[in-house]
Amino acid sequence: MASQELKSADKNFAELATDLLSRARTHGATEADVMVADGETFSVQVRLSAVDRLTKAREKRLGLRVFFGKRSASASTSDFSKESLDRLVSDTCALAKAVVEDDQSGLPDGNLMAKDQPDLDLYDPTSLETEAQIELARRGEAAALAADPRITNSEGAEFDSSSGRVLLGNSHGFLGEYRSSTFSISVSPIATAPESGSMQQDSWYAVRHRFAGLDSPESVGQEAARRAVRRLGARKLSTRRAPVVFDQEMAAGLLGNLCHAASGYALYKGASFLIGQLGKRLAPEFVTIYDNGRLPGGLGSRPFDGEGLPTRKTTVVERGMLTSYLLDTYSGRKLGLASTGNASRGIGESPSVGPTNFYLVPGTTAPAEILRSVREGLYVTELIGFGVNMVTGDYSRGAAGFWIENGELAYPVEEITIAGNLKQMFADIEVVGSDLEFRGRIASPTIKIREMMIAGT
Repeated sequence: MASQELKSADKNFAELATDLLSRARTHGATEADVMVADGETFSVQVRLSAVDRLTKAREKRLGLRVFFGKRSASASTSDFSKESLDRLVSDTCALAKAVVEDDQSGLPDGNLMAKDQPDLDLYDPTSLETEAQIELARRGEAAALAADPRITNSEGAEFDSSSGRVLLGNSHGFLGEYRSSTFSISVSPIATAPESGSMQQDSWYAVRHRFAGLDSPESVGQEAARRAVRRLGARKLSTRRAPVVFDQEMAAGLLGNLCHAASGYALYKGASFLIGQLGKRLAPEFVTIYDNGRLPGGLGSRPFDGEGLPTRKTTVVERGMLTSYLLDTYSGRKLGLASTGNASRGIGESPSVGPTNFYLVPGTTAPAEILRSVREGLYVTELIGFGVNMVTGDYSRGAAGFWIENGELAYPVEEITIAGNLKQMFADIEVVGSDLEFRGRIASPTIKIREMMIAGT
């Protein structure tokens, strides 16, 4: 019987959500929302061509959030039987009645719900056989091992795929659904210096919504090998101040710090260096940062957020000025501001704030030109540790990369620390590169910062 109900729910999540919202009302709930997610995932890791790990799973989960005035509670289940769902509704309602009131609690206004649900090119129906996905991982690793004789070992290669759908319904009458898929490959080779026997490891990866748009396993493996080999012979540096160039990946991490500081939850809790900074200058005039939830094919794109509000393109920094925070309904109410459509949530959880596609608009300068502009400085390709104080902006991270001399990469460096303050670092951005590429929800081109403290031996 339970399996029949599960199949029925699988065919029509909308009816299921509508029924649960009705049940919540009969228990006295003043507002409610339901989120249902259904998906399957596959992951394989190979090492030296042998399958090291393989997982395949299909999962359905349902989350219910109910409000009794200003009291609320959330719960979830993977059991879609009638008995289980009846119990979910009654237990969640009982829990909500028992918690304390929160004046900012509640769904967004009903007239703010997403009216349109555009196709953002998030779903690829391509289905790959298990052996085909294993072979893709093997091809990536084989390409890395064949790329250079100094590649002597491997930490493995991984291929992952997932697809699923999300449905959200609430007591305002909103009902929205979208499908998405992702395909990714990563390779982690180990290089050995013939003279000294010292070893270095690095990796590279690619991820896309559509399989046809994914970089070939060979190109990923070859880039991973290049990155590992170029680290051989790494040296230490003496302590000094110098210009610092962040490559794409590390610049995206720096942008992630800004994204966190711009979150409504960090702001109303007093845990952000951006408190009171709206309308003030953060960076030079050539710096503009967007969060765009409607970017076609974007890894963070979606037609509506975790509360049913329309996603949008938000200008966070415009020509160097901080113009917006990232907010959901709750944090917006706390700050006296409107939601920016950035509610993010897991099944059975209350919304929080999360980026969609958060990125620094690229400039016109190629990365090679940025390096040529540096007489002596540091090119950062790896950051280690979490030494960032989001309240003050103080920044201190372990780093590795390359020392720049006369505009060229002179030699690899490691076991160093770079330090500064995020406010000053963004103010000191001198150049923004032209090489923006999305490999996640937060992306940045190469950037050059005027000067930072580099601590070495």
